[in-house]
Amino acid sequence: MKQKLDKINNLLINFFGIPARAAVPPDPVDLIIATILSQNTNDKNSYKAFRKLKAKYPDWRQVQRLKPEKLEDTVRVAGLAQQKAAAIKALLNYLITKKGIISMDYLEQFTDDQILDDLTSIQGIGIKTASCVLLFSLERNVCPVDTHVHRTLNRIGAVETSSPAKTFTEIKDKIPAQAAHQFHTNLIKLGREICKSSGPVCYICPLKKLCRYPEKDFHRKAGGKENNFFLLDSIDSI
Repeated sequence: MKQKLDKINNLLINFFGIPARAAVPPDPVDLIIATILSQNTNDKNSYKAFRKLKAKYPDWRQVQRLKPEKLEDTVRVAGLAQQKAAAIKALLNYLITKKGIISMDYLEQFTDDQILDDLTSIQGIGIKTASCVLLFSLERNVCPVDTHVHRTLNRIGAVETSSPAKTFTEIKDKIPAQAAHQFHTNLIKLGREICKSSGPVCYICPLKKLCRYPEKDFHRKAGGKENNFFLLDSIDSI
């Protein structure tokens, strides 16, 4: 598995290059809230909601004290406003109740597994959101698995799993050293631009010789690239 993931990573780097990282890692609280807002919507709407929330309430303690309906109104553009507002409130209430401060600096002293256990104990925070904190905020060698990463790794044949969470567990300890950020980012690019859920553009795929997907399509021409791809480690710039 490690050798296969290393080969995939190198082929993706040769095709897409090494993606840039943020000069300063995003604050974990900011990143979790941005990730919550990104669920089940497009990047444009989730970042619009995050910008609006930060502009209106620059201190997360203000958000923690808000009535749920006011928070819902602020983030409504991201969709699922009631569900997302509840998750944001649960995070902020957890920090105030357990730590007395809205900060996640305490995570620095934890192992990867301890961080995953701690964060997923909070209502509305799943394994993908917790792993995004590990990768983007804490710069750990952990690869979050979204639908694109899950789909591409299964099509390639690197894993045989039924859900993103199971894919994450399968690859978690097998990512090449210092490669998680580039691996995660380039797999998302692959899934968005080439290995799409329907109509994959197989003839330009850098992994076509490795891929075991039985429904390869070498006739479909490439369409335009998605322009709204926004890495979560760049949230401080929005």
